[in-house]
Amino acid sequence: MSYCLNPNCNNPNNAPTVSVCQACGSSLLLRDRYRSSRVLGRGGFATTFLAVDEGLPGLPTCVIKQLRPVLNAAHILEMSRELFQREAATLGKIGNHPQLPRLLDYFELGQDFYLIQEYVSGATLQQEVRRSGQFDEAMTKEVLREVLPILDYLHQQKVIHRDIKPANIIRRIIDKKLVLIDFGAVKDQVNQAAADNPDHTTLTSFAVGTPGFAPPEQMAMRPVYASDVYSLGITCIYLLTGKSPKDLNYNQSTGELEWQSRVKVSPRFQRLLEKMLEVSLRDRFQNAKEVSKALADLEVASDPTPLSGVSMYTSDRPTQRSTTAGSGGIAGRSANAGRPAARSGAQDPMADSFSKIVARKNTARSAGGAGGGTDQTGASGRKSIIKLSPQGLLQAYGQGKRDFSDHDLSNLSMPRVQLSGAIFHEAQLQNTDLRGADLNGANLGKASLVGANLRNANLQDAYLSYADLEGADLRGSDLSSAYLSNANLRGANLCGANLTGATLTVSQLNLSHINWMTILPNGKRGRGLW
Repeated sequence: MSYCLNPNCNNPNNAPTVSVCQACGSSLLLRDRYRSSRVLGRGGFATTFLAVDEGLPGLPTCVIKQLRPVLNAAHILEMSRELFQREAATLGKIGNHPQLPRLLDYFELGQDFYLIQEYVSGATLQQEVRRSGQFDEAMTKEVLREVLPILDYLHQQKVIHRDIKPANIIRRIIDKKLVLIDFGAVKDQVNQAAADNPDHTTLTSFAVGTPGFAPPEQMAMRPVYASDVYSLGITCIYLLTGKSPKDLNYNQSTGELEWQSRVKVSPRFQRLLEKMLEVSLRDRFQNAKEVSKALADLEVASDPTPLSGVSMYTSDRPTQRSTTAGSGGIAGRSANAGRPAARSGAQDPMADSFSKIVARKNTARSAGGAGGGTDQTGASGRKSIIKLSPQGLLQAYGQGKRDFSDHDLSNLSMPRVQLSGAIFHEAQLQNTDLRGADLNGANLGKASLVGANLRNANLQDAYLSYADLEGADLRGSDLSSAYLSNANLRGANLCGANLTGATLTVSQLNLSHINWMTILPNGKRGRGLW
Protein backbone atom coordinates (compact mmCIF):
# COMPACT_ATOMS: atom_id res chain seq x y z
CA MET A 1 0.00 0.00 0.00
CA SER A 2 1.08 3.59 -0.66
CA TYR A 3 0.17 6.09 2.05
CA CYS A 4 -0.27 9.77 1.18
CA LEU A 5 1.83 12.19 3.27
CA ASN A 6 -0.53 15.13 2.73
CA PRO A 7 -1.93 15.86 6.22
CA ASN A 8 -5.16 17.18 4.69
CA CYS A 9 -5.86 14.12 2.52
CA ASN A 10 -9.20 12.53 3.44
CA ASN A 11 -8.31 9.10 1.98
CA PRO A 12 -4.53 8.55 2.17
CA ASN A 13 -4.58 4.81 1.33
CA ASN A 14 -3.58 4.03 -2.25
CA ALA A 15 -2.53 1.05 -4.36
CA PRO A 16 1.15 0.11 -3.93
CA THR A 17 2.17 0.94 -7.51
CA VAL A 18 0.52 4.33 -8.16
CA SER A 19 2.63 7.47 -8.05
CA VAL A 20 -0.11 10.06 -7.40
CA CYS A 21 -2.69 9.99 -4.60
CA GLN A 22 -6.11 9.14 -6.02
CA ALA A 23 -7.86 11.33 -3.42
CA CYS A 24 -5.88 14.58 -3.34
CA GLY A 25 -3.43 14.40 -6.26
CA SER A 26 -0.28 14.64 -4.09
CA SER A 27 2.86 12.78 -5.15
CA LEU A 28 3.28 9.45 -3.38
CA LEU A 29 7.03 9.36 -4.02
CA LEU A 30 8.76 11.77 -1.68
CA ARG A 31 11.72 13.27 -3.47
CA ASP A 32 11.02 10.75 -6.25
CA ARG A 33 12.29 7.82 -4.14
CA TYR A 34 10.67 7.38 -0.70
CA ARG A 35 7.27 5.62 -0.68
CA SER A 36 5.32 5.56 2.60
CA SER A 37 3.22 2.50 3.43
CA ARG A 38 1.69 3.29 6.82
CA VAL A 39 1.81 5.53 9.90
CA LEU A 40 4.12 4.38 12.69
CA GLY A 41 3.29 7.08 15.21
CA ARG A 42 1.98 10.59 15.72
CA GLY A 43 3.29 13.14 18.20
CA GLY A 44 2.91 16.80 19.00
CA PHE A 45 5.73 17.81 16.67
CA ALA A 46 5.95 15.11 13.99
CA THR A 47 4.46 12.02 12.39
CA THR A 48 6.53 9.00 11.44
CA PHE A 49 5.83 6.66 8.53
CA LEU A 50 7.18 3.27 7.51
CA ALA A 51 8.55 3.55 3.98
CA VAL A 52 10.75 1.95 1.34
CA ASP A 53 13.58 3.63 -0.55
CA GLU A 54 12.85 2.94 -4.23
CA GLY A 55 16.06 4.69 -5.19
CA LEU A 56 18.21 1.82 -3.90
CA PRO A 57 18.45 -1.82 -5.01
CA GLY A 58 16.45 -4.18 -2.84
CA LEU A 59 14.02 -1.44 -1.76
CA PRO A 60 15.35 -1.14 1.81
CA THR A 61 12.93 -0.18 4.58
CA CYS A 62 13.31 3.22 6.22
CA VAL A 63 11.39 5.70 8.35
CA ILE A 64 10.07 9.06 7.16
CA LYS A 65 9.67 11.65 9.88
CA GLN A 66 7.51 14.58 8.84
CA LEU A 67 7.10 17.82 10.76
CA ARG A 68 3.42 18.16 11.57
CA PRO A 69 2.63 20.40 14.56
CA VAL A 70 -0.73 19.84 16.21
CA LEU A 71 -1.32 23.61 16.31
CA ASN A 72 -0.70 26.07 13.48
CA ALA A 73 0.25 29.03 15.65
CA ALA A 74 3.39 30.79 14.45
CA HIS A 75 5.35 30.25 17.66
CA ILE A 76 4.40 26.55 17.76
CA LEU A 77 5.50 26.14 14.15
CA GLU A 78 8.80 27.85 14.85
CA MET A 79 9.40 25.74 17.97
CA SER A 80 8.63 22.55 16.03
CA ARG A 81 10.94 23.60 13.21
CA GLU A 82 13.75 24.27 15.68
CA LEU A 83 13.29 20.86 17.33
CA PHE A 84 13.23 19.16 13.96
CA GLN A 85 16.39 20.85 12.72
CA ARG A 86 18.07 20.09 16.04
CA GLU A 87 17.18 16.41 15.75
CA ALA A 88 18.70 16.24 12.25
CA ALA A 89 21.85 18.02 13.37
CA THR A 90 22.21 15.76 16.40
CA LEU A 91 21.63 12.54 14.45
CA GLY A 92 24.34 13.63 12.05
CA LYS A 93 26.62 14.62 14.90
CA ILE A 94 26.45 11.35 16.84
CA GLY A 95 27.53 9.38 13.77
CA ASN A 96 27.20 5.65 13.32
CA HIS A 97 26.80 4.31 16.84
CA PRO A 98 25.47 0.74 16.44
CA GLN A 99 22.64 1.30 18.94
CA LEU A 100 21.39 4.63 17.64
CA PRO A 101 19.33 5.08 14.44
CA ARG A 102 21.32 6.38 11.47
CA LEU A 103 20.27 9.56 9.67
CA LEU A 104 19.93 8.67 5.96
CA ASP A 105 18.59 11.95 4.53
CA TYR A 106 17.32 15.38 5.58
CA PHE A 107 15.54 17.95 3.43
CA GLU A 108 12.84 20.61 3.24
CA LEU A 109 10.02 20.66 0.69
CA GLY A 110 8.00 23.84 0.71
CA GLN A 111 7.23 24.46 4.36
CA ASP A 112 7.52 20.80 5.31
CA PHE A 113 10.61 19.21 6.86
CA TYR A 114 11.58 15.55 6.48
CA LEU A 115 14.04 13.20 8.14
CA ILE A 116 14.79 9.82 6.60
CA GLN A 117 16.11 7.43 9.23
CA GLU A 118 17.17 3.83 9.57
CA TYR A 119 14.23 1.57 10.47
CA VAL A 120 14.78 -0.44 13.65
CA SER A 121 12.65 -3.58 13.61
CA GLY A 122 11.69 -4.84 17.04
CA ALA A 123 9.52 -4.30 20.10
CA THR A 124 9.87 -1.43 22.55
CA LEU A 125 10.38 -2.12 26.24
CA GLN A 126 6.90 -0.74 26.78
CA GLN A 127 5.51 -3.35 24.38
CA GLU A 128 7.52 -6.11 26.09
CA VAL A 129 6.04 -5.22 29.49
CA ARG A 130 2.51 -5.03 28.11
CA ARG A 131 2.96 -8.36 26.31
CA SER A 132 4.86 -10.42 28.87
CA GLY A 133 4.60 -8.61 32.20
CA GLN A 134 6.99 -6.73 34.43
CA PHE A 135 10.74 -7.34 34.59
CA ASP A 136 12.62 -8.68 37.60
CA GLU A 137 15.78 -7.19 39.10
CA ALA A 138 18.18 -9.17 36.90
CA MET A 139 16.40 -8.20 33.69
CA THR A 140 16.21 -4.54 34.74
CA LYS A 141 19.93 -4.49 35.54
CA GLU A 142 20.60 -5.90 32.10
CA VAL A 143 18.69 -3.02 30.53
CA LEU A 144 20.82 -0.59 32.54
CA ARG A 145 24.03 -2.32 31.48
CA GLU A 146 23.10 -1.90 27.84
CA VAL A 147 21.51 1.57 27.83
CA LEU A 148 24.02 3.34 30.09
CA PRO A 149 26.93 3.06 27.59
CA ILE A 150 24.66 4.53 24.88
CA LEU A 151 23.77 7.37 27.21
CA ASP A 152 27.41 7.90 28.14
CA TYR A 153 28.28 8.16 24.45
CA LEU A 154 25.60 10.84 23.98
CA HIS A 155 26.81 12.77 27.00
CA GLN A 156 30.36 12.67 25.68
CA GLN A 157 28.99 14.28 22.51
CA LYS A 158 27.45 16.96 24.76
CA VAL A 159 23.95 15.76 23.92
CA ILE A 160 21.00 15.36 26.31
CA HIS A 161 18.29 13.05 24.99
CA ARG A 162 15.49 14.48 27.19
CA ASP A 163 12.90 11.82 26.33
CA ILE A 164 14.16 8.48 27.63
CA LYS A 165 11.24 6.16 28.33
CA PRO A 166 10.26 2.52 27.62
CA ALA A 167 8.54 3.51 24.36
CA ASN A 168 11.81 4.97 23.05
CA ILE A 169 13.98 1.89 23.69
CA ILE A 170 13.62 -0.90 21.09
CA ARG A 171 14.99 -4.42 21.34
CA ARG A 172 16.23 -4.97 17.80
CA ILE A 173 15.05 -8.30 16.35
CA ILE A 174 18.20 -9.08 14.39
CA ASP A 175 20.59 -9.17 17.37
CA LYS A 176 18.42 -8.52 20.49
CA LYS A 177 20.41 -5.33 21.20
CA LEU A 178 18.62 -2.31 22.71
CA VAL A 179 18.43 0.77 20.49
CA LEU A 180 17.63 4.28 21.76
CA ILE A 181 15.33 6.15 19.38
CA ASP A 182 13.43 9.45 18.98
CA PHE A 183 15.78 12.40 19.19
CA GLY A 184 13.06 14.98 18.66
CA ALA A 185 13.53 16.41 22.16
CA VAL A 186 17.33 16.49 22.24
CA LYS A 187 19.35 19.39 23.53
CA ASP A 188 22.87 19.84 22.21
CA GLN A 189 25.66 22.33 22.91
CA VAL A 190 25.32 21.74 26.61
CA ASN A 191 27.03 24.20 28.89
CA GLN A 192 29.55 21.89 30.56
CA ALA A 193 29.88 24.12 33.59
CA ALA A 194 26.14 23.85 34.08
CA ALA A 195 26.26 20.08 33.78
CA ASP A 196 29.00 19.92 36.39
CA ASN A 197 27.32 22.37 38.75
CA PRO A 198 23.68 21.64 39.60
CA ASP A 199 23.17 25.18 40.89
CA HIS A 200 23.84 26.73 37.46
CA THR A 201 21.97 24.90 34.74
CA THR A 202 21.41 25.78 31.12
CA LEU A 203 18.19 27.58 30.27
CA THR A 204 16.33 26.40 27.18
CA SER A 205 13.60 28.28 25.38
CA PHE A 206 10.91 25.65 26.02
CA ALA A 207 10.30 22.54 28.07
CA VAL A 208 10.05 19.19 26.29
CA GLY A 209 9.86 15.59 27.43
CA THR A 210 7.25 13.16 28.71
CA PRO A 211 5.52 14.18 31.96
CA GLY A 212 6.36 11.76 34.74
CA PHE A 213 9.56 10.58 33.03
CA ALA A 214 11.11 14.05 32.88
CA PRO A 215 12.66 15.40 36.13
CA PRO A 216 11.69 18.74 37.70
CA GLU A 217 14.66 20.71 36.33
CA GLN A 218 13.87 19.60 32.78
CA MET A 219 10.24 20.66 33.09
CA ALA A 220 11.59 23.97 34.41
CA MET A 221 13.55 24.27 31.12
CA ARG A 222 16.97 23.57 32.68
CA PRO A 223 17.96 20.06 31.54
CA VAL A 224 21.40 18.62 32.31
CA TYR A 225 22.99 15.18 31.87
CA ALA A 226 21.53 14.07 35.18
CA SER A 227 18.07 14.65 33.69
CA ASP A 228 18.60 11.62 31.41
CA VAL A 229 19.70 9.63 34.46
CA TYR A 230 16.41 10.43 36.19
CA SER A 231 14.38 9.43 33.10
CA LEU A 232 16.27 6.14 32.85
CA GLY A 233 15.56 5.53 36.54
CA ILE A 234 11.84 6.08 35.98
CA THR A 235 12.07 3.69 33.04
CA CYS A 236 13.46 1.05 35.42
CA ILE A 237 10.53 1.61 37.79
CA TYR A 238 8.14 1.09 34.88
CA LEU A 239 9.88 -2.17 33.97
CA LEU A 240 9.73 -3.41 37.57
CA THR A 241 6.13 -2.38 38.29
CA GLY A 242 4.44 -2.27 34.90
CA LYS A 243 3.04 1.09 36.05
CA SER A 244 3.43 4.49 34.40
CA PRO A 245 4.62 7.29 36.75
CA LYS A 246 1.15 8.85 36.60
CA ASP A 247 -0.25 5.66 38.15
CA LEU A 248 2.09 5.85 41.17
CA ASN A 249 1.89 8.09 44.22
CA TYR A 250 4.25 10.94 45.07
CA ASN A 251 5.43 12.01 48.49
CA GLN A 252 3.62 15.27 49.20
CA SER A 253 6.54 16.63 51.21
CA THR A 254 9.51 15.72 49.03
CA GLY A 255 7.96 15.28 45.59
CA GLU A 256 9.62 11.85 45.29
CA LEU A 257 7.91 8.97 43.54
CA GLU A 258 6.74 6.25 45.95
CA TRP A 259 7.59 2.93 44.30
CA GLN A 260 9.59 0.91 46.84
CA SER A 261 6.65 -1.07 48.20
CA ARG A 262 5.66 -2.21 44.71
CA VAL A 263 8.91 -3.95 43.74
CA LYS A 264 11.01 -6.85 44.99
CA VAL A 265 14.64 -5.88 44.58
CA SER A 266 17.77 -6.19 46.68
CA PRO A 267 18.53 -3.33 49.14
CA ARG A 268 21.65 -2.36 47.18
CA PHE A 269 19.80 -2.08 43.88
CA GLN A 270 17.01 -0.14 45.57
CA ARG A 271 19.53 2.40 46.83
CA LEU A 272 21.02 2.75 43.34
CA LEU A 273 17.57 3.44 41.86
CA GLU A 274 16.80 5.91 44.64
CA LYS A 275 19.98 7.85 43.82
CA MET A 276 19.01 7.91 40.13
CA LEU A 277 15.63 9.34 41.14
CA GLU A 278 16.75 12.01 43.61
CA VAL A 279 14.65 15.14 43.07
CA SER A 280 17.62 17.28 44.08
CA LEU A 281 20.26 17.46 41.36
CA ARG A 282 22.92 17.80 44.02
CA ASP A 283 22.12 14.30 45.36
CA ARG A 284 21.50 12.53 42.05
CA PHE A 285 24.03 10.69 39.86
CA GLN A 286 25.39 13.40 37.59
CA ASN A 287 25.77 11.34 34.41
CA ALA A 288 25.58 7.85 32.93
CA LYS A 289 29.22 7.06 33.70
CA GLU A 290 28.61 7.48 37.45
CA VAL A 291 25.63 5.11 37.30
CA SER A 292 27.65 2.51 35.36
CA LYS A 293 30.40 2.58 37.98
CA ALA A 294 27.90 2.26 40.83
CA LEU A 295 26.18 -0.66 39.08
CA ALA A 296 29.52 -2.43 38.58
CA ASP A 297 30.42 -1.86 42.25
CA LEU A 298 27.02 -3.21 43.26
CA GLU A 299 27.59 -6.42 41.30
CA VAL A 300 30.97 -6.98 42.93
CA ALA A 301 29.53 -6.29 46.38
CA SER A 302 26.63 -8.70 45.87
CA ASP A 303 28.96 -11.49 44.66
CA PRO A 304 32.20 -11.53 46.69
CA THR A 305 33.62 -14.35 44.56
CA PRO A 306 32.71 -13.50 40.97
CA LEU A 307 33.77 -15.86 38.21
CA SER A 308 36.67 -14.48 36.24
CA GLY A 309 35.53 -13.31 32.83
CA VAL A 310 32.11 -14.96 33.10
CA SER A 311 28.84 -13.04 33.43
CA MET A 312 25.90 -14.76 35.06
CA TYR A 313 23.38 -12.98 32.89
CA THR A 314 24.71 -12.31 29.42
CA SER A 315 27.75 -11.59 27.33
CA ASP A 316 28.57 -8.37 25.51
CA ARG A 317 28.82 -10.10 22.17
CA PRO A 318 25.77 -10.21 19.88
CA THR A 319 23.80 -13.42 19.52
CA GLN A 320 25.07 -15.61 16.71
CA ARG A 321 23.56 -18.80 15.35
CA SER A 322 25.73 -21.85 15.76
CA THR A 323 26.30 -23.77 12.55
CA THR A 324 29.06 -26.14 13.61
CA ALA A 325 28.18 -29.80 13.36
CA GLY A 326 27.54 -31.33 16.75
CA SER A 327 27.30 -27.93 18.47
CA GLY A 328 23.53 -28.03 18.84
CA GLY A 329 23.06 -25.47 16.05
CA ILE A 330 21.60 -26.00 12.61
CA ALA A 331 24.16 -28.50 11.37
CA GLY A 332 24.17 -30.40 14.65
CA ARG A 333 20.41 -30.63 14.63
CA SER A 334 20.03 -31.74 11.04
CA ALA A 335 21.96 -34.95 11.73
CA ASN A 336 19.31 -35.96 14.26
CA ALA A 337 16.18 -34.29 12.94
CA GLY A 338 13.04 -36.34 13.37
CA ARG A 339 14.42 -38.99 15.69
CA PRO A 340 15.45 -39.21 19.35
CA ALA A 341 19.14 -39.56 20.13
CA ALA A 342 20.47 -43.06 20.63
CA ARG A 343 20.43 -44.37 24.19
CA SER A 344 22.68 -47.43 23.91
CA GLY A 345 25.97 -47.72 25.71
CA ALA A 346 27.64 -45.90 22.82
CA GLN A 347 28.64 -42.27 22.94
CA ASP A 348 25.83 -39.76 22.31
CA PRO A 349 26.10 -38.80 18.62
CA MET A 350 25.33 -35.13 19.35
CA ALA A 351 27.80 -34.76 22.20
CA ASP A 352 31.49 -34.90 22.90
CA SER A 353 32.93 -37.07 25.68
CA PHE A 354 33.90 -34.34 28.13
CA SER A 355 30.93 -34.79 30.50
CA LYS A 356 31.40 -38.57 30.47
CA ILE A 357 35.04 -38.23 31.50
CA VAL A 358 34.09 -35.86 34.33
CA ALA A 359 31.32 -38.20 35.50
CA ARG A 360 33.66 -41.20 35.36
CA LYS A 361 36.18 -39.40 37.55
CA ASN A 362 33.45 -38.40 40.01
CA THR A 363 32.25 -42.01 40.16
CA ALA A 364 35.78 -43.24 40.82
CA ARG A 365 36.23 -40.67 43.58
CA SER A 366 32.93 -41.62 45.21
CA ALA A 367 34.08 -45.27 45.25
CA GLY A 368 37.19 -44.32 47.19
CA GLY A 369 39.41 -44.53 44.13
CA ALA A 370 38.88 -48.28 43.76
CA GLY A 371 38.25 -47.90 40.05
CA GLY A 372 35.18 -50.13 40.07
CA GLY A 373 32.86 -47.71 38.17
CA THR A 374 32.60 -47.69 34.37
CA ASP A 375 31.31 -44.91 32.08
CA GLN A 376 29.03 -43.03 34.53
CA THR A 377 27.59 -46.28 35.88
CA GLY A 378 27.37 -47.08 39.60
CA ALA A 379 26.74 -50.31 41.47
CA SER A 380 23.05 -50.19 40.61
CA GLY A 381 23.81 -49.88 36.92
CA ARG A 382 22.25 -46.39 36.76
CA LYS A 383 23.95 -43.35 35.29
CA SER A 384 25.55 -40.85 37.64
CA ILE A 385 23.88 -37.43 37.52
CA ILE A 386 26.13 -34.38 37.73
CA LYS A 387 24.54 -31.56 39.73
CA LEU A 388 25.81 -28.08 38.84
CA SER A 389 25.29 -24.65 40.38
CA PRO A 390 24.76 -21.62 38.11
CA GLN A 391 28.35 -20.57 38.78
CA GLY A 392 29.69 -24.03 37.97
CA LEU A 393 27.73 -24.20 34.73
CA LEU A 394 28.82 -20.76 33.58
CA GLN A 395 32.43 -21.35 34.55
CA ALA A 396 32.49 -24.56 32.49
CA TYR A 397 30.77 -22.84 29.57
CA GLY A 398 33.20 -19.92 29.77
CA GLN A 399 36.10 -22.37 29.58
CA GLY A 400 34.74 -23.82 26.34
CA LYS A 401 32.65 -26.78 27.52
CA ARG A 402 29.39 -27.17 25.62
CA ASP A 403 28.14 -30.67 26.53
CA PHE A 404 25.95 -30.84 29.65
CA SER A 405 24.00 -33.97 28.68
CA ASP A 406 22.29 -35.78 31.58
CA HIS A 407 23.25 -33.00 34.04
CA ASP A 408 20.91 -31.98 36.86
CA LEU A 409 20.25 -28.25 36.41
CA SER A 410 16.80 -28.21 37.99
CA ASN A 411 15.52 -25.34 40.16
CA LEU A 412 18.42 -23.05 39.24
CA SER A 413 18.05 -19.27 38.79
CA MET A 414 19.78 -18.16 35.60
CA PRO A 415 17.90 -15.26 33.98
CA ARG A 416 19.57 -13.73 30.93
CA VAL A 417 22.23 -16.45 30.89
CA GLN A 418 24.31 -16.83 27.69
CA LEU A 419 24.41 -20.52 26.67
CA SER A 420 24.05 -20.47 22.89
CA GLY A 421 24.99 -23.74 21.20
CA ALA A 422 25.13 -25.71 24.47
CA ILE A 423 24.04 -29.37 24.63
CA PHE A 424 21.50 -30.33 27.31
CA HIS A 425 20.42 -33.69 25.91
CA GLU A 426 18.28 -35.47 28.57
CA ALA A 427 19.30 -32.84 31.14
CA GLN A 428 17.09 -32.07 34.13
CA LEU A 429 15.87 -28.45 33.92
CA GLN A 430 12.61 -28.67 35.84
CA ASN A 431 11.49 -25.32 37.29
CA THR A 432 14.74 -23.66 36.18
CA ASP A 433 14.55 -19.88 35.71
CA LEU A 434 15.84 -19.11 32.21
CA ARG A 435 13.97 -15.88 31.55
CA GLY A 436 15.56 -13.95 28.72
CA ALA A 437 18.25 -16.62 28.33
CA ASP A 438 20.17 -17.00 25.08
CA LEU A 439 19.78 -20.66 24.08
CA ASN A 440 20.18 -20.01 20.38
CA GLY A 441 20.97 -23.30 18.62
CA ALA A 442 21.02 -25.27 21.88
CA ASN A 443 20.34 -29.02 21.91
CA LEU A 444 17.58 -29.75 24.43
CA GLY A 445 16.51 -33.07 22.96
CA LYS A 446 14.70 -35.26 25.54
CA ALA A 447 15.44 -32.65 28.23
CA SER A 448 12.95 -32.21 31.07
CA LEU A 449 11.83 -28.58 31.16
CA VAL A 450 8.66 -29.15 33.17
CA GLY A 451 7.62 -25.86 34.78
CA ALA A 452 10.72 -24.07 33.48
CA ASN A 453 10.55 -20.30 33.05
CA LEU A 454 11.69 -19.53 29.49
CA ARG A 455 9.90 -16.23 29.19
CA ASN A 456 11.42 -14.01 26.46
CA ALA A 457 14.20 -16.59 25.94
CA ASN A 458 16.04 -16.87 22.63
CA LEU A 459 15.49 -20.44 21.38
CA GLN A 460 16.10 -19.82 17.69
CA ASP A 461 17.18 -23.01 15.90
CA ALA A 462 17.02 -24.92 19.20
CA TYR A 463 16.66 -28.73 19.02
CA LEU A 464 13.77 -29.72 21.32
CA SER A 465 12.74 -33.09 19.93
CA TYR A 466 11.02 -35.20 22.63
CA ALA A 467 11.65 -32.45 25.19
CA ASP A 468 9.13 -32.29 28.05
CA LEU A 469 7.85 -28.69 28.23
CA GLU A 470 4.72 -29.40 30.22
CA GLY A 471 3.64 -26.27 32.08
CA ALA A 472 6.69 -24.31 30.88
CA ASP A 473 6.40 -20.52 30.58
CA LEU A 474 7.42 -19.61 27.02
CA ARG A 475 5.64 -16.27 26.78
CA GLY A 476 7.38 -13.93 24.37
CA SER A 477 10.10 -16.47 23.58
CA ASP A 478 11.71 -16.70 20.15
CA LEU A 479 11.28 -20.25 18.87
CA SER A 480 11.76 -19.42 15.20
CA SER A 481 13.11 -22.41 13.25
CA ALA A 482 13.15 -24.49 16.45
CA TYR A 483 12.74 -28.28 16.08
CA LEU A 484 9.89 -29.37 18.39
CA SER A 485 8.99 -32.71 16.85
CA ASN A 486 7.32 -34.95 19.51
CA ALA A 487 7.93 -32.37 22.24
CA ASN A 488 5.35 -32.38 25.06
CA LEU A 489 3.67 -28.93 25.06
CA ARG A 490 0.81 -29.81 27.39
CA GLY A 491 -0.04 -26.68 29.38
CA ALA A 492 2.95 -24.76 27.99
CA ASN A 493 2.29 -21.01 27.75
CA LEU A 494 3.16 -19.83 24.23
CA CYS A 495 1.33 -16.51 24.35
CA GLY A 496 3.29 -13.97 22.35
CA ALA A 497 5.91 -16.56 21.31
CA ASN A 498 7.46 -16.49 17.84
CA LEU A 499 7.17 -19.92 16.17
CA THR A 500 8.01 -18.81 12.64
CA GLY A 501 9.41 -21.78 10.73
CA ALA A 502 9.30 -24.05 13.80
CA THR A 503 8.75 -27.80 13.35
CA LEU A 504 5.68 -28.97 15.29
CA THR A 505 2.10 -30.12 14.69
CA VAL A 506 -1.34 -28.63 15.22
CA SER A 507 -2.08 -31.36 17.80
CA GLN A 508 0.97 -30.26 19.80
CA LEU A 509 -0.20 -26.65 19.72
CA ASN A 510 -3.69 -27.67 20.78
CA LEU A 511 -2.23 -28.83 24.10
CA SER A 512 -0.61 -25.45 24.75
CA HIS A 513 -1.84 -21.95 25.50
CA ILE A 514 -1.54 -19.43 22.67
CA ASN A 515 -3.16 -16.08 21.94
CA TRP A 516 -3.50 -13.65 19.05
CA MET A 517 0.07 -12.44 19.68
CA THR A 518 1.53 -15.91 19.05
CA ILE A 519 3.26 -16.08 15.66
CA LEU A 520 2.58 -19.50 14.15
CA PRO A 521 5.03 -21.47 11.98
CA ASN A 522 3.45 -20.04 8.82
CA GLY A 523 4.07 -16.48 10.04
CA LYS A 524 0.42 -15.76 10.84
CA ARG A 525 -0.98 -14.92 14.27
CA GLY A 526 -3.49 -16.80 16.39
CA ARG A 527 -4.78 -20.38 16.47
CA GLY A 528 -7.64 -19.83 14.06
CA LEU A 529 -5.34 -18.80 11.20
CA TRP A 530 -3.32 -22.00 10.91
